[in-house]
Amino acid sequence: MSEPTGLLTDQYELTMLQAALADGTADRVCTFEVFARRLPGGRRYGVVAGIERALEAVADFRFDDAALRHLEPVLDRRTLDHLARFSFDGDIDGYPEGELYFPGSPVLSVTGTFASTVVLETLLLSILNHDCAIATAAARMASAAHGRPLIEMGSRRTHEAAAVAAARAAYLAGFAATSNLKAGQRYGIPTTGTSAHAFTLLHKTEAQAFASQVAALGAGTTLLVDTYDITAGIATAVRVAGPGLGAIRIDSGDLGVLARAAREQLDSLGATGTRIVLSGDLDEHAIAALRGDPVDVFGVGTSVVTGSGYPTANMVYKLVEVDGQPVAKRSPQKQTTGGRKSVLRRHRASGTATEEVVHRVSGKLPPAAPGDRTIPVALMRSGQVVQGLGTLADARERLAAALITLPWEGLSLAKGDPAIPTTMYAAE
Repeated sequence: MSEPTGLLTDQYELTMLQAALADGTADRVCTFEVFARRLPGGRRYGVVAGIERALEAVADFRFDDAALRHLEPVLDRRTLDHLARFSFDGDIDGYPEGELYFPGSPVLSVTGTFASTVVLETLLLSILNHDCAIATAAARMASAAHGRPLIEMGSRRTHEAAAVAAARAAYLAGFAATSNLKAGQRYGIPTTGTSAHAFTLLHKTEAQAFASQVAALGAGTTLLVDTYDITAGIATAVRVAGPGLGAIRIDSGDLGVLARAAREQLDSLGATGTRIVLSGDLDEHAIAALRGDPVDVFGVGTSVVTGSGYPTANMVYKLVEVDGQPVAKRSPQKQTTGGRKSVLRRHRASGTATEEVVHRVSGKLPPAAPGDRTIPVALMRSGQVVQGLGTLADARERLAAALITLPWEGLSLAKGDPAIPTTMYAAE
């Protein structure tokens, strides 16, 4: 049995539960929705990631004896007894992993009693805000790389658990591999890695370090050539490994200039098949700037695991329906639209997406148009994860297909409006 996730929440959710149990409102049927009012940093689209992790966490949302003892000073006996029996028994609909989302897109709709749905807010938002932020940044990097492989190598720049989730999100978004072995074990992501500067410094000479690495890993390995002098390092690498050397890695300096010089030097030494791997503070903008340079692989660390400056997707979890009736906030700048909702995404005959049409599930549907596609799918029914939601590989393919549908300006790295507008359909 997996570790319970019940305490991965905020106290106010359980105190709301206690009050609702006391006043008789806990059993009212409610729908909460997860959405983002805007995309961070003027980005053109968001990428849905973390759905599988979120569903697993909801299925494990329960309270064992240790958790209940911890809560005794906070909650009354009635609430503790309720939590002792708790398991989510409601329904969840939402965007499948790898789908794109835009401002106002109902990424998740969670329906059940108030008692069963209110307590999931922090858990769901902590997973989706993190994974969607990482996947969105990673997708922008993959787009900038223009088909060249990217390696996620940011584990040392984030929390150890977040590192595993970040590797998954980056892989979903198009990265080819990760340096994180736990992510490889848990999610089947290809892993890679050879050596750091410490290994070179361990040896008396660079040649000895390279010879040791080649002896252990073969001539197809990647040698890090910028510990001392890059030009000398490349010459030594080819001399030690031979012209069949797999790759060199450069981790610092003016990467574009160095990549061009390295390519010329490698070719002159007969190492025409040796690849060039660049790493060192790369983000999507730096990768795009290197598009015309002879780079074969990009290694990305800090920027991908921190969402390239936007580590949260700014998603919220809001109550939109009670007992079948729409409810909405009217707070300035934080208004919500009431009612449980679904989405039609409209496309031209060419396949280009044109509009995200949000509509109430209980209302009249928008008039059908060629190219309409319903985005949300059933994710949980009566507390059970729906079977056949697909694999991580399926999510990668879904995202690749979705990005092709964006208008060309929707793939721009510059700040701007969302790639397609979101409209709320109001049935007459």
